[in-house]
Amino acid sequence: MSASPRAAHRHFHDELAELKAKLLTMSGEAQEALGQALDSLLKRDAEYASRVIVGDRAIDALELEIEETVIDLLATQQPMARDLRLLVAATKIANDLERVGDHAVNIAQSAERLLGARMVAPEPELLEMARQARAMLSGALDAFVRGDAALGREICRRDDSVDALNRSVFRILLTHMMEDPHIIGAAMDLFLVSRNLERVADLATNIAEDVVFVVEGKTIKHHAEG
Repeated sequence: MSASPRAAHRHFHDELAELKAKLLTMSGEAQEALGQALDSLLKRDAEYASRVIVGDRAIDALELEIEETVIDLLATQQPMARDLRLLVAATKIANDLERVGDHAVNIAQSAERLLGARMVAPEPELLEMARQARAMLSGALDAFVRGDAALGREICRRDDSVDALNRSVFRILLTHMMEDPHIIGAAMDLFLVSRNLERVADLATNIAEDVVFVVEGKTIKHHAEG
């Protein structure tokens, strides 16, 4: 005997809740990786860097798990309207979080290369970039869980600040390299860290745009709305 429509509907919403929980787990892993990658850089800690690189497999596995769940729900439930948008967004968000994990690995690899280098002190701008990019990522996921389109839009507006800091870090490092050619290698790695943080902010913006898409059915591109 098949389940009643009400029971089937309840089961579907349980599945959606479980999907959100998986996304939160993945988000936690990606944010943890990013934090450890930055610690490996600031504390010159090889163990942190190694942990990030090894841990990336777990993030990749979560992305596959989320994709399989979404495909299964699309095939068996044939969702409509907001539920359909949520499933489409979940796949995109999982992909963005997997890329955050990749950027954390890139930062950890730069940190490993910098272990043996004469350190160019990380500029305050780089630390501020890290703070803002991590806050954007955390805020975007918060907006997703709460279904908060207003917060999603606010996160999108913060991306300009991170872009400006990235340009500032590049100018500062360029000045250092011109003054002392011996630090070119280390300075280039710090710029790579800055570039990866800027990409994390872009991915947080993508997630925030997806929140608006889920809640309102509107596809907003970055800066399409003030």
